[in-house]
Amino acid sequence: MIRLKNITKTYPPNVVGVRGVSLHVPAGEFVSIVGRSGTGKSTLAKLLFAEERPTSGIIEIGGWDITNINDRDIPLLRRQIGVVFQDFKLLQKKTVYENVAFALQVGGESPRRIREVVPKVLDIVGLKGKEARYPRQLSGGEQQRVAIARALVHSPKVLVADEPTGNLDTLNTRDIVDLLKRINEFGTTICLVTHDREAVNRLKRRVITLEDGRVSSDIEEGRYKL
Repeated sequence: MIRLKNITKTYPPNVVGVRGVSLHVPAGEFVSIVGRSGTGKSTLAKLLFAEERPTSGIIEIGGWDITNINDRDIPLLRRQIGVVFQDFKLLQKKTVYENVAFALQVGGESPRRIREVVPKVLDIVGLKGKEARYPRQLSGGEQQRVAIARALVHSPKVLVADEPTGNLDTLNTRDIVDLLKRINEFGTTICLVTHDREAVNRLKRRVITLEDGRVSSDIEEGRYKL
């Protein structure tokens, strides 16, 4: 599903984000990408959903070489890769329903399709009955659930979660991790990028550790140890 071949990303004047990273994430896997601040985790996440382009190397998603993807093809890529961020990125003047529907509207989906999809994904993330609430009326955990629902509307093959529990307390962190596990059980490949040791150790899944922009370890059913 995901293949990175000797990926390096540098920023001017001479700052290295990641250096010589190669890895394979099969379809349906749940992998955590961990490391201290500044080790290249977020750079790697941005490369996966084409917010950044690599300086060298090859990135393939589902057999599609996205290394030098054209801007016009990015919307198509984003239908295959859902993305969740630490800060939710919700539209504050739109309701829960409208926030999720908006992701379909910008993709040109019909009103009928939107009416079919939005209730389904809100049910999956546990927000049934809260469609009419605004982000300010929700807890942090509920806001992140809205963001996850929005990322799921196109039934993506891959979900990249970049520090999704960074603004959450312990209880909400556990709930979000459990939700990601449930989504993974539907067959979605999950890449969790995080520095949250408790979240990773709760999963007991594959753990890839970055140090100084390189892969320092790749362990099946691993634990995150500082």
